[in-house]
Amino acid sequence: MNTFSISLLAGALLAGGAALAQAPGQAPDKTLNIYSARHYPSDEALYSDFTKTTGIKIKRVDADDAGIVARLKAEGSASPADVILLVDASRLWRGEIEGLFQPVKSNLLMNAIPEQLRGKTTPDGRSSWFGFSTRARVIVYDKLKIKREDVDTYEELGEPKNAGKLCIRSGSHPYNLSLFGAMLEHLGEPKTQDWLKGMVANMARPPMGGDTDQIKGVASGECGIAVTNTYYMARILRSDKAEDKAVADRVSVVFPNQNSWGTHVNIAGGAMAKNAKNPANAIKFLEYLASPAAQEHFANGNNEWPISKGVTISNPALQAMSGGNFKRENMPVSVIGMNQIKVQQMLDRVGFR
Repeated sequence: MNTFSISLLAGALLAGGAALAQAPGQAPDKTLNIYSARHYPSDEALYSDFTKTTGIKIKRVDADDAGIVARLKAEGSASPADVILLVDASRLWRGEIEGLFQPVKSNLLMNAIPEQLRGKTTPDGRSSWFGFSTRARVIVYDKLKIKREDVDTYEELGEPKNAGKLCIRSGSHPYNLSLFGAMLEHLGEPKTQDWLKGMVANMARPPMGGDTDQIKGVASGECGIAVTNTYYMARILRSDKAEDKAVADRVSVVFPNQNSWGTHVNIAGGAMAKNAKNPANAIKFLEYLASPAAQEHFANGNNEWPISKGVTISNPALQAMSGGNFKRENMPVSVIGMNQIKVQQMLDRVGFR
């Protein structure tokens, strides 16, 4: 990012911060300031339902994960943020180890969220962050040209049989860095670097665009296979647009590594900011995100898998893709986070843009 772009981002975030300033005379116990990397229109229902239920007014700044982390560091103790919402496991882990979050004491959250999907537990039973939804990193393929058995593991993305067929977004995008960090733990350094090198050799085009662009590349015949998060594919499956129906008819989805360690899943979650001015409201909001109503929203509103125990999924697109269930990779977020520096170095060495 050049200096001009950084200046624009800083200006936009500072402008957003002004919007978070508490209005004169407003009762502090009726306010909640959120920094959010969730940029999904369907989430507006979450915020409005929380306000309707509690009377707590939400003020929000939207930015990407990296921008939010940078802002929190720059603001320090002056930050108005109460709650931080991020959409990548490694960002949550990084925020924890850099001391940007305040550990939360909540029996409700500790009981609802599985241990591997929340931050480190302190001796007094607090956790720094909590996952609230997951999205699987799957392989989409052209069902007219590609055999399912040739793409049912991540390892096959780098094998010569798939030369010239792969479409994928930037290797440095958090979604891919998290997947690659997990693969480093599974395969070790030499094999992971060979795998990344093989993917570069197999690319049908240089990395570009987002996950939806990769799916459409497969449907158009430009690629044979692509990597995507499930909620992008689910949007297409649930769409009434003719062009999306054509894409859905052309491609199929495979959840990789069902016969080994399982499909990689990434986490979207939240934390209370270290310098939260409204901590009681922050905890209320985090607990609300673990409620059945909010969890069902994640599943039906944004096509994510809910995390809270005992919540059922009725989303037809998620059911259609997974058959109702699939084997998930079970790896600590801290391991994935710590591996990412090595992964980025490997990407540079093999020329994975």
